[in-house]
Amino acid sequence: MLTHAHAELPNEACGILSGSLADGIASSFHPARNAEASPLRYSVHPEDLVRIVFEIEDAARDLVAIFHSHTRSAAVPSATDRRAAMYPDAFYVLASLAHPEASPESALRSWRIHGGQAFEVPLNVG
Repeated sequence: MLTHAHAELPNEACGILSGSLADGIASSFHPARNAEASPLRYSVHPEDLVRIVFEIEDAARDLVAIFHSHTRSAAVPSATDRRAAMYPDAFYVLASLAHPEASPESALRSWRIHGGQAFEVPLNVG
């Protein structure tokens, strides 16, 4: 995910994580294009979203998390992120690229977003 995020600079990167939603375990990352092509906003390109959802269904997996990067700020959902969150069962994994020297464990954070409110959940990177 971080490799994809750095490759997409100066824009925000995005993608989908799949695996077992019941277990809260993501085992695959599916990079996607940012339809916004912006350093401040993201939306998963619709063609990529359809392709990825079919890949996930064909593999009998679940959509576990939506990923995107913040190029200049912390890995905390912005007001825009909280308003745009459309998958209440999914986790939202954010990467901060504000400090390139940061370890993956400190650059990545996971959230649940419900009713415009973000709640951090533990994230194990491994």
